[in-house]
Amino acid sequence: MTDAELPLPGVRRKRKPTVKAAPVPSATKPIASIWVDTGVFHLDRPFDYLVTEELSEAAQPGVRVKVRFAAREVDGLVIDRLDATDHDGDLTPIRRVVSSERILTAGVIALIDAVAEEYVGTRWDVARLAIPPRHASTEAEPSRPSVGHEIDRHAAVKHWGAYVAGEAFLARIEAGGGPQAVWHAAPGADWAAELAAAVAVTVDSGRGAVVCLPDATDVARLGAALDRSIGADAYATLLADAGPSARYSEYLRIARGSVKVAIGTRAAAFAPVHDLGLAAIWDDGADTYEEPRTPSPHAREVLRIRAQQAGAALLVGGFATSVEAEHWVTTGTAHPLRASRETIRARLTTRISGATEKDLERDPTARVTRVPREAYEAIRRGLERGPVLIHTPRRGYAPALACGTCRTPARCRTCHGPIRLSGSAEAPTCGWCGAVENPWRCIVCAGTTLRASVIGEARTAEELGRTFPQIPVIISSGTRRVTEIKHRPSIVVATPGAEPLVDGGYAAVVVLDTWLARAAGGLRADEEAVRRWSNAIGLAGAEAEAIIVGDPSDPALQALVRWDQPGFAHREAAARAEAHLPPSASVVTVTGDAGAVDEFLTVAAWPEAVEVYGPTQDGDEWCAVVRAPRSQRDALTTALREVMRVRSARKLDAVKVRVDPADL
Repeated sequence: MTDAELPLPGVRRKRKPTVKAAPVPSATKPIASIWVDTGVFHLDRPFDYLVTEELSEAAQPGVRVKVRFAAREVDGLVIDRLDATDHDGDLTPIRRVVSSERILTAGVIALIDAVAEEYVGTRWDVARLAIPPRHASTEAEPSRPSVGHEIDRHAAVKHWGAYVAGEAFLARIEAGGGPQAVWHAAPGADWAAELAAAVAVTVDSGRGAVVCLPDATDVARLGAALDRSIGADAYATLLADAGPSARYSEYLRIARGSVKVAIGTRAAAFAPVHDLGLAAIWDDGADTYEEPRTPSPHAREVLRIRAQQAGAALLVGGFATSVEAEHWVTTGTAHPLRASRETIRARLTTRISGATEKDLERDPTARVTRVPREAYEAIRRGLERGPVLIHTPRRGYAPALACGTCRTPARCRTCHGPIRLSGSAEAPTCGWCGAVENPWRCIVCAGTTLRASVIGEARTAEELGRTFPQIPVIISSGTRRVTEIKHRPSIVVATPGAEPLVDGGYAAVVVLDTWLARAAGGLRADEEAVRRWSNAIGLAGAEAEAIIVGDPSDPALQALVRWDQPGFAHREAAARAEAHLPPSASVVTVTGDAGAVDEFLTVAAWPEAVEVYGPTQDGDEWCAVVRAPRSQRDALTTALREVMRVRSARKLDAVKVRVDPADL
């Protein structure tokens, strides 16, 4: 190179522009339809991308990818591979395949799409509920193979002999059918064994099953039953508490087809089980089944949609019957599975002990007798044969106090919060600010004595311990839960949902403070109370007795005596139908700023027969209620989605839309 050819100091030589090679489309199905995490409602639809020959093998439906969208790299899920596209112009190629694991099946993709439509949400929001976060190191490990054993069909069918049409229901599943049933479990039934039997019959027919349960304790109980019926490791367990690695590992076992059965809490409803034959849910009235995150689908409804799409059987069971499940029976959507009256009478004797509402009007102190003599006698008889369960609705020692003279609720002088006792030797303290109120003085009558207006499980256990000094007393509540006890004479004081299990069941069950269990109010107060009482009484063993302390004329308690929770749910459904409330009607709540909610209601093109109430202020937000007949459900959700799309495109203030919330 001569001196004339050398570049001048400080002057950069121009580089020739790099010419990128045009992407080579895949020889087969070069188009990928992808759900993209756009973050906005009006772009909630699949987008077409080019699949290059390099990524063709990995970019299969159900895998995670990275794509270019709006000048940034975002996450995507491949939902289909196509031969052509209706997009004008060149398609952007997929940037990369994050993982070749097919985490979604075609059935789950269709389910996510339907749930998003039903609950007015985006596909990506629903997919986020369905798919656990990726754990890269877990994908490199092979899935644990299924270790099942030969299924005893006759033993499985025998479990359902106590139910009218129970064996016929299993026969339909075995034949490849998709019956839908609402199962009212008999008192004292080993529901886990019965549910495991239905799963076993489904697996024996060559199909898979998904089962949702309220919490980890119930999942563990069903898991133990499945170990006996289909074999250890023949199913996967999906629990959020298991941790990212363990949860994703179990999810991959299902997605890879290593197992045909998935059990878990509400997220298990989306488990990618291949060739689904049974979708089941136990205790569907539990509040843990309603997803708190947008768009808040209910696990029962997700399983209903999934069973219909897959042609699978649907089984909704519990000791109590939810209003929604009974509505399905009434409308002919599902068949009832119930034990005969003879079976129920042979298993359990239930009585009501307590003051009627008229008695309380004459003598308000009649409620002070929390444990009547009849209940004490039942406890004594039960202790001769085994453990006795005392069901009380509140935890703590004395969570609510009142003046011993005028009965005015005791309040804190500093913040006006409730005064409570945490133990017999403790000073009264405020439940809000923690201030010690010793001495305490009533602001109405200047009295200095306190009485417990509400008694918790700790005080109840203390009183029963003094009455039965030779008997061990076990306390189980949300903060100190006991999962299982031995079958020996003992008194178990438990709050709702924390009742320990015992082989052979309890010899007696006493339900206290029934008035307090319904004091919370709300649309589902009575239904929730009956559900909790039924779950406690359902733990009774053979030939046990149950005592319910409450008003003998109360229809809810009468339903427990007859073990007719479906009848109670039927009456609740009829009352709600008269008030045009779910499940006979569809109700939507729209929550947000006052201006945003008002604008939302004004812009919407509502179908006929829609009623709009509000908006009214609810704390810092405003809320409106939109109501429509059940027949207008699809038209209502279509109108809601259209408003959401328009508002999203115009970048207006966001509102939260909830379809058929569990409570208003």
